[in-house]
Amino acid sequence: MTYIPKHFTLSEMTATNTALKNIPTEFSVICNLITLCEKVLDPIRNIYGSPIKVNSGYRCKAVNACIKGAEKSQHLYGQAADITCGSPELNKKLFDLFIAHKFSFDQLIDEKGYTWIHVSYSEGKNRNQVLHLK
Repeated sequence: MTYIPKHFTLSEMTATNTALKNIPTEFSVICNLITLCEKVLDPIRNIYGSPIKVNSGYRCKAVNACIKGAEKSQHLYGQAADITCGSPELNKKLFDLFIAHKFSFDQLIDEKGYTWIHVSYSEGKNRNQVLHLK
């Protein structure tokens, strides 16, 4: 049976505020997005107990270039999401929950003083890397 995300939809995982089309064309990207929801986003949402907004999930090459994303960003493969709970204070609380509950992830990044959180998941290749970027 395939996992069906409880709190996140494909449309929010692929939303962009650019005028560019951002639809995954590779099945592996959709599988990665589902895995990200199953292993990371839905479980942390259940623990947190309140909505979590996805600012950026999957990014096609054009969208990634438009927003000046990293050339090899995990967003290109559906393995990453930038998320927020609405404020730096709430984002820090969420960040701390990832650590306290010993989540498996590839990267967990505090972006710009908890303005948002980047979290990625790479099946079988997670580094559990925690970063704080100014």
